[in-house]
Amino acid sequence: MTLLNGKALAAKIKERVREEAATLPRRPGLAVVLVGNDPASRVYVTSKRKDCEECGFYSEEYALLEDATQAELLELVETLNGREDIDGILVQLPLPKHLNEEAVIEAISPQKDVDGFHPMSAGNLLIGRPGFLPCTPAGVMELLDEYGVDPAGKRAAVVGRSNIVGKPMALLLLRRSATVTVCHSKTSNLAEICSQADILVSAVGRTKLITADMVKSGAVVVDVAMNRDENGRLCGDVDYAAVASKASFITPVPGGVGPMTRAVLMQNTLLAAKQHQNLA
Repeated sequence: MTLLNGKALAAKIKERVREEAATLPRRPGLAVVLVGNDPASRVYVTSKRKDCEECGFYSEEYALLEDATQAELLELVETLNGREDIDGILVQLPLPKHLNEEAVIEAISPQKDVDGFHPMSAGNLLIGRPGFLPCTPAGVMELLDEYGVDPAGKRAAVVGRSNIVGKPMALLLLRRSATVTVCHSKTSNLAEICSQADILVSAVGRTKLITADMVKSGAVVVDVAMNRDENGRLCGDVDYAAVASKASFITPVPGGVGPMTRAVLMQNTLLAAKQHQNLA
C-alpha cells in the first residue's frame, strides 16, 4: 500500500507557483470573503492567507457579520469584480442560511472564479473546454497523476454528488477515459458498486461509511471527506485502518486531499493573474 501524500505534492506545486508568480509584472491578488463565525471556515480562510504569503501573492480578507444581507455581500463582490489588483475572488462556503449561495456564486466574475463554481466554469468542464476547475477534484487528479495512476479504462466509483466535489470529480475521471458510476444517498447497492471499482472516491462526510468489504483488493482509495470521530480526531469517510491493507494507494486524512485543494486554488489564482495580464 502506498500513501497518496497530498501534503508533499502540495508543497511542490506551491513552490512552482511561487517561482512563476515572481516572474509576472504584477503579483497575483486573491480576495477571500468570510460571512459569520463558523470555526471551520475561519480555519480555512487563515490557511488560504498563509498559502498566499508562501506563493508571494497579494491577499485581502473581508469578514462580514453573521447577519450581513444579501445586498451587502453582492455589493462587495461587485466591487471586487472591478478591482484591477484582484485576480481571484473566493467566497467561503457554506454561507449563513439566510443568504442565497447560488446568487453569490453567479455574481462573481467568471474571469475571477478561482473556486471553479460559477455556471460558466461548470459548463466549460462539462463540455471539455479550458477553464477554472473546482479545486478539490482537480487536486485529486493531480495526486493520481503524481503517483502514476492512469484512470483510462478503469472502473471508478464516486460516492457523493455535490456540485463542489462529486459531480466535477466524475466529469474529470470521465474526461480521462474512466468508466464512472456516481453513488448517492438513494443508491441501493452501494457496497456492490464500490467493491467493483478500481478507483474509489468518497466525498460524503460520514465517518466509516466505506468499510473494508466495500473495497476491491488493489483499488485506489481517495477519501475527500473531513470528519471527526467519536474521540474528536480528524478522519474521513473511509475506515482507514481496515481499508489500507486492501488498497494499492490510499489518501491519509488529514494530509491527503485537503492540502491539494489549497494548492490548486493557488494554481487557479496564478492562471487568473496571467490571463488578466494577457500572459496566458
